[in-house]
Amino acid sequence: MKKILKIVGFILGGILLLVLCGAAYVNIKGIPTYEQPKVNLQVESSPEQVARGKKIAGMLCFACHLSNDEQKLSGKQMTDAPPEFGTIYSSNITQDPVHGIGKYTDGEIYALLRTGIKPNGDYMPPYMPKLLNMSDNDMHAVIAFLKSNDPWIQPSQVVMPKTEPSFLVKFLSNIGAFAPYPLPEKEVVAPDTADAVAYGKYLVNGLMDCYTCHSADFTKLDFANPNNSFGYLGGGNTMYDMEGNPIKTRNITPHKETGIGNWTREQFLQSVKWGKNPDGSNNRYPMLPMSQLADWEVNAIYDYLMTVPAIENKVE
Repeated sequence: MKKILKIVGFILGGILLLVLCGAAYVNIKGIPTYEQPKVNLQVESSPEQVARGKKIAGMLCFACHLSNDEQKLSGKQMTDAPPEFGTIYSSNITQDPVHGIGKYTDGEIYALLRTGIKPNGDYMPPYMPKLLNMSDNDMHAVIAFLKSNDPWIQPSQVVMPKTEPSFLVKFLSNIGAFAPYPLPEKEVVAPDTADAVAYGKYLVNGLMDCYTCHSADFTKLDFANPNNSFGYLGGGNTMYDMEGNPIKTRNITPHKETGIGNWTREQFLQSVKWGKNPDGSNNRYPMLPMSQLADWEVNAIYDYLMTVPAIENKVE
């Protein structure tokens, strides 16, 4: 009997040693690198396209990349990111050729925004949205803005600290849970704006990435098929305000008691554009007022949200 227990002890000890060695390997290796897909692209810019790109960037990029010190997209610490992800810093995406993206080609920016893979092979897991569902036209507009003379993206020599991903992020990246998605196989086209529900879905899933915060878990997002994300739009994801206090994201499904099913169209517009909620409360960081949106765009989002499956999830 003692011999059997001794053998079992050796086996368990060996398994434990393998697990510890594997964990040490993952921790040292960090996030895998990938070859960035080659994209042959030359965006033809126009004032209208730059304005469109600035509007999109204002809703999608500024919250993470805008430095309060110099009012440029030179990066900052993402204090609203879950601590389970580690210590996260957004990149300098100004036109500085050394510290920013000044040397990136249009094709390299396109591939980065679609896949999260930088030209040097570095990969950014879920704290960098993967814009697989943004239309090619809107993607080109963002690139035109990033290449424009706008003050927000003029060269900045700010050097951001390196992000320190947690072991969880390293582990999930190494087992493929956070692996990059391939580029879309065909042109991505936005729905006709006359179809309010379809265009609202595009805004939620493709243009503004509302689902990434308002679904249940950052680690269970499906960037290729956002509707398949765990707890899609049901809220409860933990984010953080400016002081580091945890805030649960709102349930924005049409559930009557725990979602926004009883909100009127006007109440929804006031919340999205101006941060004023029906109960008299104000939206809190990291939910910023989306005043750049036209009323018809907010109405389209509302129309779409009223069609998604209602999830009963009371978020305090």
